[in-house]
Amino acid sequence: MSNTSTDSLSTNNKEDILGFMKDHIKRYLATNGEDGHLMNGFPCLVLTTTGKQSGEKRQAAVIYGKHNNSYVIVASKGGSDTPPAWFVNLQANPKAHIQVKAEKLNVKMRVAEDDERKKLWDMMAKVFPDYLEYQKKTERQIAVVVLDPV
Repeated sequence: MSNTSTDSLSTNNKEDILGFMKDHIKRYLATNGEDGHLMNGFPCLVLTTTGKQSGEKRQAAVIYGKHNNSYVIVASKGGSDTPPAWFVNLQANPKAHIQVKAEKLNVKMRVAEDDERKKLWDMMAKVFPDYLEYQKKTERQIAVVVLDPV
C-alpha cells in the first residue's frame, strides 16, 4: 500500500483532496485493489455512479462493510450538513457499479431504514469509528447505503 495519507492533506484545500482521491482510485483500479483496497487501514471499494446533472460516470473510493451478499457504505462526507455527491447521484439513479479488489459488480442502491439501519450503522461504526463523531457534527441523519448485487 502507498504511504500517502489523507492526514497530511489540508482539509481546506479541495484540490489536494480530489487529487489524492483521483490518484488512489487510479492505483486501485490498475492493481485490482492490491494498492488501495486498504486506505489508512480501512477497507475501500471503488463506486462508479452516473452524475445526476452531467450524466457522466463518477468514481469515489468509499469505506465499506459486507452484510450477507451486499456491501454497505455510509454517506457521511465527514459530518457535513450536505451528503456526498455520490449519494446524490445514487438517489437520482440507484444503479451503479462497484469494484472490491478484483471483483466487479453491478449494484442497486437502497437506503437502510429503521432496525436495519441501526444494525448496519453499528456494524459500520466498528469498521470506521469516526462515523460516530461525524454524526455528532451534523443535524442530518447520515444515510447508511446498501449496495445489492443485481
